[in-house]
Amino acid sequence: VQLQASGGGSVQAGGSLRLSCTGSGSIFSINDMGWYRQVPGKQREWVATVTRGGFTNYADSVKGRFTISRDSAKNTAYLQMNSLKSEDTAVYYCNAEIRTPKLYVYWGSGTLVTVSS
Repeated sequence: VQLQASGGGSVQAGGSLRLSCTGSGSIFSINDMGWYRQVPGKQREWVATVTRGGFTNYADSVKGRFTISRDSAKNTAYLQMNSLKSEDTAVYYCNAEIRTPKLYVYWGSGTLVTVSS
C-alpha cells in the first residue's frame, strides 16, 4: 500500500493551491484521512482530518481558509487551500488509516508548498 501526495508548488500570498493524496495497492477500506505540515526545524503539525463519513476538522490556523474533502471511490483526499499566507509555507504530508485487512496508519510522501509575500 502506498499514499502519494501531489499538488504542491509556489504561489503568492492570497493565492490558492489544491493538494491531492491517493492510496494505491491492496486496500480494503480507508478510515480517517488527514493532512499535516512541517517546516524545517519544527515539529510536524496537524492541519485537517476527514472521516470516512465525511466529517471534517481543522486546525485553528487554517480554519475558514482550507477545505479537506475525499472521494472514497478513488481512495483520494484533497486539501483546497485558499487565501494562502507566507506562514503556510511547509512540506505537506497526508496520512490515512487503511485496512488491508489489518488496520494501519500510512504516511504519504511530502509535497512542498511555498507562499511568497
